[in-house]
Amino acid sequence: MYVIGTAGHVDHGKSTLVEALTGIDPDRLREEQEREMTIDLGFAWLTLPNGESVGVVDVPGHRDFIENMLAGVGGIDAALFVVAADEGVMPQTREHLAILDLLQIPSGVVALSKVDLVDDLDWLELVTADVSEVLGGTVLEDAPIVPVSARTGKGLEDLLAALQEVLERTEPRPDRGRPRLWVDRVFTISGFGTVVTGTLMDGSLTVGQEVEILPQELKARIRGLQTHKQKIEQAVPGSRVAINLSGVSKSDLARGSLVTLSGWLRPTILVDVQLDYLDDATLPLKHNARLKFFCGSAEVMARVRLLGRETLPPGGSGWAQLELNEPLPLVRGDRFIVRRPSPPATVGGGMVVDPNPGRKHRRFRAEVIARLETLAQGTPAEVLLHTLQRRGPLPVRNLLEDSGLGKAALAALEELLTAGEAVVLDAGEAARSNRLVASQDWWAATTDRMREELMAYHQRYPLRPGMGREALRSALRLDPRTYNGLMARAAEGLLTDEGATVRLPDHEIRFSPEQQRAVDNLLARFRRAPYTPPSVKESVAAVGEEVLAVLLARGDLVQVSPDVLFLSNTYEEMVRRIRAHIQQNGSITLAQARDMFHTSRKYAQALLEYLDEQGVTRRVGDERVLE
Repeated sequence: MYVIGTAGHVDHGKSTLVEALTGIDPDRLREEQEREMTIDLGFAWLTLPNGESVGVVDVPGHRDFIENMLAGVGGIDAALFVVAADEGVMPQTREHLAILDLLQIPSGVVALSKVDLVDDLDWLELVTADVSEVLGGTVLEDAPIVPVSARTGKGLEDLLAALQEVLERTEPRPDRGRPRLWVDRVFTISGFGTVVTGTLMDGSLTVGQEVEILPQELKARIRGLQTHKQKIEQAVPGSRVAINLSGVSKSDLARGSLVTLSGWLRPTILVDVQLDYLDDATLPLKHNARLKFFCGSAEVMARVRLLGRETLPPGGSGWAQLELNEPLPLVRGDRFIVRRPSPPATVGGGMVVDPNPGRKHRRFRAEVIARLETLAQGTPAEVLLHTLQRRGPLPVRNLLEDSGLGKAALAALEELLTAGEAVVLDAGEAARSNRLVASQDWWAATTDRMREELMAYHQRYPLRPGMGREALRSALRLDPRTYNGLMARAAEGLLTDEGATVRLPDHEIRFSPEQQRAVDNLLARFRRAPYTPPSVKESVAAVGEEVLAVLLARGDLVQVSPDVLFLSNTYEEMVRRIRAHIQQNGSITLAQARDMFHTSRKYAQALLEYLDEQGVTRRVGDERVLE
């Protein structure tokens, strides 16, 4: 489905022409009918010769109501550009044409209206030539010019045929699975409640669906849908839609609200844009200038932060970051208009390049400009990669949403993964949409930092088996989800994850010659007195705490109490002998264990209590039995 919108100077016959084509008077307000002048948006629909129904948005032409006009033309597929034959090109003719050009309206037809008031054919040819010259270099440069008279009906069939031909060459609005409807009208109907209207884009809406209204962040449910006053179950992209909403009141909403599905779109007050400044702007645009910003049906004040320059001359184009007075739900690729508030005039427009930059840019950084150029002109894969590089690792679903690419993002992601420019961190995640994806640059930089941290730790603490897992996460400053994903992938050869500690694969504990001599001497003492060996305190004095910890970790020694150690082979021998005694005699006492090993009560008691803890034996009165 398609929507066309009128444009042109005041009193050039736009509304009269719409009524002649549709049978519907778009001037619905009493003041409009009394003054015979369009003040606000009007809506109608017509049927083309091929039977297709097309929505029509009629806009005001008077300079005092240009801002109402802007609320209606953002979602149209083609313009019905009206120029009165008896007057020719006028000021709002040029301003409306500039707006259509800035919004990149893809096509249109020029209606040379009121030809019934022109008897002089030479004058008509002159006006036609003047219109053609004005259209040169704009989106309407190749638009057909059709002489018409709404009062006599002359040329109306030719006009409908021209509109049909133009729309047949126009690509239908894509369904990206993320419906957006900028609200251009809010009202109530007795017995039904709140109704909003607008042009639907980027996705479909269905009766019964839950929706979110932004930037208010309100939840509502669709009770009913209509297109051209016909009830429908599903509204498709490119159609004029009236939505009956439950759960919200008329006072909650306003022109400029956006109806969409919840969970994917975040309102923003900072937005990076490519800004085109009109030739006929009277003065250069200065950094920090304040302008009115129009996108969809929304209107807010904005401060313009020019990037890479101090001023933008008339006719110039550049990069800017807009600081909006109020948050708006924007997506990459949205077209916008900016106007000077006083004296009011349209001075420029352009395209949203990054709707959520997250922070203010340093204005003269080459990398900022390079990123914006790629976002504006790059392939889907390049745009997706820049999103990853800027935002860091993201779940697949968030990445696809944040990129603003719609369905093209999935193919772009596969392209990046195949080319090795992006990596999946937690491939074991069952839900593919929840898998964490990072750019190859992030992966390389982060694993380099990880290796540096581990190498430094190993050098600082050569006798420790590895760095604490949480200590490494803190050093890398990563959130738990990202860190766990990094660890999962890095464990495939880049590091050894031992649960509580992490180490480089080639890390081995090596004693210095002096330390090794101390270890050899200590172990010799244990072998000389296996059942009355040196205490923990004596062992620490002999080799140091860290060396002793290594001996315990690699199993040279076994600690059975806070102060009692045994050589591992001595401990194993003692356990075998105690088991054998119990199996032969049914139990063993502390005194029997002491005498068996010719040791003291301290060592025998420490050993038996440790065996109880390990589940080897169980104490029954003054005796131990096998567990």
